[in-house]
Parts: sequence; C-alpha cells; structure tokens
Amino acid sequence: MRRVLVTGADGFVGRVVCAKLLEAGYAPVAGVRSDDGWRRLRVAVPGLDEVKVLGDVSTIPDAAGAWRDIDAVVHLAARVHVMRDLASDPLKEFRSTNVGGTRNVALTAAKQGVRRMIFISTAKVNGELTTGKPFGENDAADPQDAYAVSKWEAEEMLRRVAAETAMEVVIIRPPLVYGPGVRANFLRLLKLADHALFIPIPNTQNRRSLVGVDNLSDLIVQCVCRHEAANQTYMVSDGEDVSTRELVSRLAVALGHEVRFIPIPASLTRIAARLIHREKEASRLLDSLCIDSAKARGSLQWIPPVTLAEGLQATALWYRERCTSTGG
Repeated sequence: MRRVLVTGADGFVGRVVCAKLLEAGYAPVAGVRSDDGWRRLRVAVPGLDEVKVLGDVSTIPDAAGAWRDIDAVVHLAARVHVMRDLASDPLKEFRSTNVGGTRNVALTAAKQGVRRMIFISTAKVNGELTTGKPFGENDAADPQDAYAVSKWEAEEMLRRVAAETAMEVVIIRPPLVYGPGVRANFLRLLKLADHALFIPIPNTQNRRSLVGVDNLSDLIVQCVCRHEAANQTYMVSDGEDVSTRELVSRLAVALGHEVRFIPIPASLTRIAARLIHREKEASRLLDSLCIDSAKARGSLQWIPPVTLAEGLQATALWYRERCTSTGG
C-alpha cells in the first residue's frame, strides 16, 4: 500500500483527492495547515487515518514524521488566485507560498527519498485567452498575472529539482475547477443562474474549458503511479468546452429553471468594465480560454470519469442542499 502525502488536503480539491486515493487502495497522509483543517477533513473524508498538521508550507518542518515512508506527494497547498487582491505586493505574496513553499516541499520530499511529486499548476501559465487554437503543453508560457507568474516559476523550479535529484515531478495545469464545495467565481455563477431571471451576458459565442473536481482528482491519482507520467506536464479538462451563456443556462436548468439573456453588445460590456476597473472579469466573461488534454488521454489512456453534464448536475445538487441547510 503506497503512502501519499497530500498538502492542502482540507481544501476543495484536496478532500476529493484524499477520498479517491482511499478508493484506489492508497494510504493518504493528509497534510493540513491547522487543527481546524484537521477537524474539517475528518468529517469530510470518512476512513482517513492519518492527518498531519504541517503549518505554513513556506516554513514547512518535518511535522512530526509526516514524511516518513512517503512514496509520493500531491502538492495542492497554495496561495490561490483572487479577482481583487488587496496585498500591497501581490507577486511577492504569491511567490512566498507558491514558489518558496513549493520549493520547501520539493526539497524536503527529495531529501526524504520521496519517489514522485505531483504539482497542481494552472492553465493560466499559458495565458489568459485563446483565439482558435487551444493551449497545449508545448505552447510557450505567457503568464499574465501574479498568480500565474508564481505558478510558472514554481514549475521551472521543480524541473530543476527533478534534474538534480532522484525525485520525479509531474505537473498538471487545470483550467477553472468546479464541483460540489466550489467557491469564488463559480459559486457566484451558481447564484446568478439561480436567482436572476434576465442576465446581461453578450452573445460572444466564446468557448471555455472546465474541469470537474472529480476528473482532476482522478488524473492526479493516475499520475501517482503511472510510469509514463514521470517528469511530464499535462493539461486537463472535461473535454467539452462551453460558452459563458451556455454554462449559465445549463446551471439554471440543473437548478430547475431557465434564464433569459439580455442582448447587450460586448463592446458596451467592455467599456463599462473598464470604467469600474474590472477588465479582467469582463475578459473571463466574454473571451475564450480552451485547453487540449489530448496528451493525458493518449499517453495515459485517461478518460474523464464524469461528463460535464454530470458534473454540473452534481454541483447544482450540492448548491441546492447548501442553500436548504443554510437558509439561503
């Protein structure tokens, strides 16, 4: 039974990764930052035997033997992307956790004889939008914000660690991740689809790639042991791209009703967004960002276990149950 340390195990993706590792017969060691994370995880993932409080990954210690007999590390702990960052120097903050923290994890793992590290990066490393051709693993990096820059720098650092040590590194670049328990932008989309009758989204016919948390976690588990994955980079998605309008419409249907769209010009939306300093939000609403996951599907024979329709339905069900239990 292989022991796999998962950092950020109490997060949105981490909980699902731990559960899938258990299902696959692994012995996950759940790394969390605090005792609160430990308590949440015990409830969220029944059957999880080992939870280790690692503290801040920027200064990660051995943490009471958390690294003992570990075969692989799935590194999820990160400073995540936020739309309106209030830090005085966002890049410095992102680098501290996403580069410095990742370096600490990688060097500690290599020193302890860990065979493989799986690092969850982001499709934003490739850029913010696509025009015609989807992003692939061999495309030049073009990170546009502090979060993406920090993830790209972490990737480059990990490749150097892999070249200088016996530890293999696998890098996975997901687009927007959704599923039960999702927060931030996707949760706002759910609320919009649930409450708004008329939605002012221009019909740009853009295309966006998504990945369900179950599909992302399934690929992560595949990469723990497959020898073909050693020192590889993979893009990952559900394999079905949708427009923003289509996504909102399908979420509304999954929630049990329909929405109508107000046909406003895209140019007007962009002008309004510029006036209130929300150009990036408008870009995510109107532009395309597609990725090609053919490499994972080919070399690993990986097939996403959950379709986009199934993933959206499961997310809508979670959202509805959440609203019922919280009263809104």
